[in-house]
This record gives sequence, structure tokens and C-alpha cells, in this order.
Amino acid sequence: MDHTNSNFIRNLIKKDLETKKRDHIVTRFPPEPNGYLHIGHAKSIVINFGLADDFNGKTNLRFDDTNPLKEDTEYVNAIKEDVEWLGYDWDGLFFASDYFQEMYERAVLLIKKGKAYVDDLSQEEIRQYRGTLTEAGKDSPYRNRSIEENLDLFKRMRNGEFANGEKVLRAKIDMSSPNINMRDPVIYRIAHATHHNTGNTWCIYPMYAFAHPLEDAIEGVTHSLCTTEFEDQRPLYNWVVAECEMEHVPEQTEFGRLNITNTVMSKRKLKQLVDEKVVDGWDDPRMPTISGLRRRGYTPEAIREFVKETGVSKGAGEVDSQMLDYFVREDLKMKAPRTMGVIRPLKVVITNYPEGQVEWLDAEINPENPDMGKRQIPFSREIYIEQEDFMENPPKKYFRLFPGNEVRLKHAYFIKCEEVIKDAEGNVIEIHCTYDPETKSGTGFTGRKVKGTIHWVEASQAIPAEFRLYEPLLLKDNLNEEEGEEKDFLDHINPDSMQVLNGYVEPTMKDVQVQEKFQFFRHGYFNVDPKDSTKEKPVFNLIVSLKSSFKL
Repeated sequence: MDHTNSNFIRNLIKKDLETKKRDHIVTRFPPEPNGYLHIGHAKSIVINFGLADDFNGKTNLRFDDTNPLKEDTEYVNAIKEDVEWLGYDWDGLFFASDYFQEMYERAVLLIKKGKAYVDDLSQEEIRQYRGTLTEAGKDSPYRNRSIEENLDLFKRMRNGEFANGEKVLRAKIDMSSPNINMRDPVIYRIAHATHHNTGNTWCIYPMYAFAHPLEDAIEGVTHSLCTTEFEDQRPLYNWVVAECEMEHVPEQTEFGRLNITNTVMSKRKLKQLVDEKVVDGWDDPRMPTISGLRRRGYTPEAIREFVKETGVSKGAGEVDSQMLDYFVREDLKMKAPRTMGVIRPLKVVITNYPEGQVEWLDAEINPENPDMGKRQIPFSREIYIEQEDFMENPPKKYFRLFPGNEVRLKHAYFIKCEEVIKDAEGNVIEIHCTYDPETKSGTGFTGRKVKGTIHWVEASQAIPAEFRLYEPLLLKDNLNEEEGEEKDFLDHINPDSMQVLNGYVEPTMKDVQVQEKFQFFRHGYFNVDPKDSTKEKPVFNLIVSLKSSFKL
């Protein structure tokens, strides 16, 4: 975060330090390891790590691993990699499961204080007893069990004497509270499952709403920053910290979550896309996961700047996905080498160019950054151009190649279309042109003007390449919170979200490395795919096109 970029959380922290309410700052990023991080998590990462860095504080990376049925070490490792890739170092690495024994002891303390009880109601019965937003709940028939009976039952739950769902431990608060979260929430449930971290040591697990405030308190977190959907749980958060008699008292503050147009921001829905093979795994370049964005070619610098620009406020709002693309272009325009790639090739034979001759042309690696130097491009009698750069019967104001017309080849010469070669079905398979040797780029030729400039790749030394062009995975916005969208979520998948094309790139690209980024003239910014590229045939993922109507 930027010191000059004031927001209500920054002001709160500043005030806490000035008034000596806090003498240091500790934040935390607490993902549940039940999936891969997405772009929405990047906002929480930037806020928590950024604010702590700005105030010389610390940030813990903590895995809220209280649900063994959904969590996996694969997700733990992926989350670590994502946080590091975004440019952040955690001060402490913790797991909720590190504190299972202490959480159990704090639950026993609540029972001894008459603040928790073992309930035999089923999940459905608990829901019915809870009431509604307009009607108070009613007491469970097991609410007034004695402290001794509750202690005995909870110990037997711990020892594995009961089946899943047979009993739960509930906090004893107020069944008529206007805040439904305070109506005796479940704080422990039985789950006979192997935990990724603790194995089979436990068969009861704390609920998130009970575990989370305890974790913050144990770690000495000063500012527990979360999104606004947890705002109505703040009274329970404070109740747990107080009634469990935690020595350290953290403070929860909420900010608006990040929503982006045409983007799925639900971990559960993203998992559905993976499980149903709509996409090629969590790191599919169409996915809004951090790993997907990384594979596609987005840079951590661009993501951080994007998140900072969206700001920190209580409101969620929705951000145009083009805003993220804008920051990618801004980041890459000075860094990415320029090159030429033909993604839909059409052979051109320059009939008056000497057979067997190859000349090497100079071109800047990046005209906006002269320090990057120059590259050399071969030119000969046969080249490839884009199919769309030729039309046999063009409309008005079409300035590229057509019979009798002349264009400039980028970095090379003027060529003029003389003949069109077709196959038996009438498809254009090759065009024959002539070139004017006086028009070589860089010689200062002023004899005549042409209106079109097209790119090309010399044929004999061209490197075969695969190009993957992407469009939004979703055809519809606002699929995160809509009522009833569950049934038709997959109906909004864009069938054209990925287009695979085979073409050619300059021979200077023969030794490209995975994750290298380039700007292909007239096409956009591309990234060398880290999974599918080979030395013989690189695969280039379109990161973003060159132009956008988006303005900051």
C-alpha cells in the first residue's frame, strides 16, 4: 500500500499507534487450504502485508485448516507459492491446527463457566430452532444440561465415542438475539476424518467462527482485517475472545470485497469448473486464480497496482476487468521485447527477390526502451503474413494487401500484390508479390507513400508456434451473489473462451524460456506457457491485447 493513499483502515492503525492503544502492528492473511487463491484474495494479501510493511509491523500467513474434509497439502503449497510470487514475505507461518489443543481447553473453560453445552439436535433441527431474521429462536431441549454432564459428553466426543453429526458443542449466548450469529452458534462438531496436518489425532474440530478469533488472539494479531460478509460475526468474534479469557485482544475491521466483471470470485464455483473439466485445472490461464493469472502472463507488479487502485472502502462495488488489463499493459510496455508473430499464416512469394538470398534487418527490441538494444531479423524471397492482411475483393478504406496494392513490410520493404494462387476449392493458398529494393526501412526513402504497414515472418527460418487467444470465461456479469444462479452457472460459460492457432515466430525466439513475455506487433502481449511449451514448439498465451478503451 502507498502511504499517500489514505483509507479508513490506515487511519485507524495510525490513530491506534498515536494514542498508544497499540505499540506495534500485527496483521495476518488467513486462507483456508481448500482451493487455490484467486484475484479477490490478492486484495486481502496486499492490504494485510502492505499495511504491516508501511507501519513496520508483521504479517502472519496462517492456514485456517479446521475442516479436514475439504483441505489438502496441495492447496497449502500453492497458497505459499502465490503469496511469495506476489512479492510478500510472511513473518510467521502458522496453522489453526497448531492450536487445536488450546482451542479444546478454551472450549472446556466455556463449559465450566456455563457458557457452552453439548447439543443432540440434528443440523436441520438446530436450523429450525434458530428462528429467522424477524422471529426469535427457541432453546434447545439440551440447553440446560449440567456443567458436569456437558464436560463428560464433550470429553467423550473428543474420545471418539459418537458418530459424525450425533452431537455438537454450542456456545450458550442468547437465542433471542437480533443477530442470528449470536443464537447459540455451533463451536465444535464431530468429524471422523484424517487431517492433512494432525492426522487422526482429533475427531472433533472447531468451527471457523470459534477458531478464528482464538487464532488471532494467540498470535497477538492487532488488526484482524476481513471482508464485510464477516461484519455481522464481529459480536461473536468479540464474545469468543472475551469469554475464553484471552490475554491478547485483537480488533476485527471489515473492508469491501473485490468483485470484477465477467469473473467468478467464488472458490466453490472455481472448484466446480475444475472438477467438471470445464477448464484445464486451477492454473488454466482463463481462471482468475493467482496461479492461472501467473500462467497466462500477468505480472505481480500489475496485480499489486491494480489492487491499490481499487482502494479500500466498506463498499464492495464492481471493478471493470479491463482495469486489470490496463495495469498489465502499463507494466509490460517498457519491459517486454517487441517481436513479430504470424498467428494465421499466408505464404507470400516475392518473385523478384533473388532466390537463395537472405539478408538481415535491424530492428529495435523495444522502441520505448532503447536501452534494450536491437535484434536482427532475416528477410528472403518467401515470408508469411497474416491471412487477414490480404483480401482479394477488399471494401473501401482497406489499406492492406490486395491485387495491385502496395504495403510496407514492417522493418523491411514495400511489396505489391501481383498474383493470387488458389487451390481446387478456390481457397487462397499463396500470393505472389514484387518488392521495391529502393524502399528499405531506415534508408530515408521518400519517393512515395503507402497507407498500410503489415508484419511478417521469414519462412525458411520461422519457428512453428502455438498461440492461445483468450476471452472472458463468463458471458455474464455478477454471477457471484445473484439469487438462484446456482442452477445455470455453467450455462454462462463462454464456448469461445480459448482459441488455439498455429503459426510462426521470428527465429530470434528459438530459445525462449517459460514465463518470458513479449509484445507481438499488432497482436498484443504474450507469455510463454510454462506447462505446454517445448523447445521445438513454444506455446504463447495471450495476456492482453494492445488496445483498450479503458481509462483510469
